[in-house]
Amino acid sequence: MAFIPEESVAIILVNWNGYDFTRACLESLSKVDFPDFRVILVDNASQNQEGSRLKKSFPEIELIENSQNLGFAGGNNVGIRYALEQGFSNVMLLNNDTKVEPDFLGQMIRKFNQEPRFGVVQPLILFMHDPKKIWSAGGKWISALGRAITLGDQSPISDYRFKKPELDWATGCCMLISREALLKTGLLNEQYFTYFEDVEWSLRFRKAGFRIALAEKAIVYHEAGASSKKKNAEGTLSPRVFYYHVRNQFLLIRSQKAPIGLMYHLLRFTLWMGYFLIRVRFQKLKSVAKGIVDGLTQPLQSPPQWP
Repeated sequence: MAFIPEESVAIILVNWNGYDFTRACLESLSKVDFPDFRVILVDNASQNQEGSRLKKSFPEIELIENSQNLGFAGGNNVGIRYALEQGFSNVMLLNNDTKVEPDFLGQMIRKFNQEPRFGVVQPLILFMHDPKKIWSAGGKWISALGRAITLGDQSPISDYRFKKPELDWATGCCMLISREALLKTGLLNEQYFTYFEDVEWSLRFRKAGFRIALAEKAIVYHEAGASSKKKNAEGTLSPRVFYYHVRNQFLLIRSQKAPIGLMYHLLRFTLWMGYFLIRVRFQKLKSVAKGIVDGLTQPLQSPPQWP
């Protein structure tokens, strides 16, 4: 194993048929001024040998190629396990449809060092197409309703007031996690595959005694939903997106034992089905219905630990 500095960061990118986005993200990371970081690219069985093509263009990255699409949770867990084996002191999850400011990582490490109980730090994430608007300034969890709220969503950055750095949850779009927090809390819950796995993980970090902070001076730009926006007969978002959103919402609520939240979201998703019925979008209607059934009936699985 190569020598790893004491304050080191492994940045994990998961690529799944997103070559152009991942290439642009890697180009922005090449300008980062933090001295001790390494990029681990996990390719989730993309077509056209995207992983090896990206490795050829960016030989400094570590490439892991999965034989199948393990989703956001499974793909990131592959990278996290590798990073922990290599001895990195911090691990970052970063969406491949992002670009970063050169000082973003240094700003996040500075936030980490302000408080020893910070286990997770999130940057301020702005829209790629409208960098004056906030995509995420972190998250708030409304336990009674089992609802995850994105702070600052769509707010102009010039008008937004940063009240306090501490968050209920951090978005998996970009989150920096300490090795200690990972070892004590465990990895992402792979049952979720994609969507809400970051909320469930954050709640576990907090339950384990770690705090989550916003590094508001660390700036990341996000394309927002690049992997899920594919034109189909019923609009832009695929019916599969609605399935995972609905199913995982119920898995999360059940894990948090929020009965009022179950009723709240059951009503909410029933209204979704009514809307899709009126709009003659039967594939999405079926996906929501299946998501409700599976979310309420599938046995809850425990997240993996390391090693």
